[in-house]
Amino acid sequence: MMPARLSVIIPTLDEEASIARAIRSCREAGPCEVIVGDGGSRDRTVEIARGEADVVISSPPGRAAQMNAGAAVARGEVFLFLHADTLLPGGSVPAVLGTLQDPTVIGGAFRVRLAASPDASRYVRATLGITGRMIGARGAVSRSYSGDQAIFVRAEAFRAVGGYPEIPLMEDVELSRRMRRAGKTVLLPLRVESSGRRWEAWGSLRTVLFMWRLRIGYLLGRTPSRCAEAYRRGPALKRREPPPPMSSAGR
Repeated sequence: MMPARLSVIIPTLDEEASIARAIRSCREAGPCEVIVGDGGSRDRTVEIARGEADVVISSPPGRAAQMNAGAAVARGEVFLFLHADTLLPGGSVPAVLGTLQDPTVIGGAFRVRLAASPDASRYVRATLGITGRMIGARGAVSRSYSGDQAIFVRAEAFRAVGGYPEIPLMEDVELSRRMRRAGKTVLLPLRVESSGRRWEAWGSLRTVLFMWRLRIGYLLGRTPSRCAEAYRRGPALKRREPPPPMSSAGR
């Protein structure tokens, strides 16, 4: 493969149903290197990824550890971290590189559209649309991004801030904070498409309030381990079973 300026790093754990689409969206987004960091999948994730990605590596489980492992072998000048259940829009690679022509900008993220399941009701689809816009508004104001928003950062800046903290939850919040301290970050107008399964399982409003409580608790000093325990339990009075574990996609 010819060297690319941007490397997309995808952490996976049992994502055979979604990994091929995620990688293909990267190819349609523009010239890039695609690296999959697998945390011990027991399904066909690795087999499928090897047929689609440029590099597939094994890593200890844990999203932060998997993304750091992918970054360690990446050759691009810019890293973009993509969840396995998230799709990049066409033209997003040149959009990122164009944004980074401003030397004061070190990184940022995308706005997000939450995709509903095929049998979702009109109400669920509407609430997912509102939730996606709320996530974008939060990112625009706070410059605190979630992993669903496909965070990107200059490779040199990522290394300078120490990469992702290898904690069980809130690694994206902490990386956003480190990035803000290191330089300017931006929210691109392009929207990635991310799975809305967590919001459908727990209910949109309930999930938004629950995740805000976790974020605020973390920023006020609650440990990542305690946040992770709360996440595993999920919000009170949840409608259905929670989504896959934190080390899988969808958080």
